[in-house]
Amino acid sequence: MQKLTNKEEEIMHILWKLEKAFVKDVLQEIEEEKPHYNTLSTIIRNLEEKNYVSYTAYGKTHQYFPIITKEAYKKKFMNTAIDNYFNSSYKNVVSFFAKEEKISVAELKEIISIIEQKE
Repeated sequence: MQKLTNKEEEIMHILWKLEKAFVKDVLQEIEEEKPHYNTLSTIIRNLEEKNYVSYTAYGKTHQYFPIITKEAYKKKFMNTAIDNYFNSSYKNVVSFFAKEEKISVAELKEIISIIEQKE
C-alpha cells in the first residue's frame, strides 16, 4: 500500500464517506480551498494508479469508488506511525498521549478493561 499525500488522503476520506462519487460530487464535499476540477480529477486518477480507487465508466464520465477500506488504511497508517515515531511500542504511544493530556485516566482504565477482557 503506497503512502498517500495529505490531499490524496483528504479525497479518500470523502470517497469513503460517499462510497461512490463523480469528480463533481467530491468537489462539492471539499470545505476548504477547492481545487480546480482538472486538478481534482488528476488526484483521483493518481489514487487509481496507487490502487486505492477504481471506477465505473458511463461514457466519458467515471464514477469512482474506494477499493481499500478505511479500516485497512487506518491499520497500515497506524502501524507505520507507531513503527516510525514510537519505536514500535504501544506503551510509548499511550505515554505520549498521556503526557500531551490527550487521554484521561478514565479512558486509560477503559483501555485496561478491554485488554483484560481479551485475556
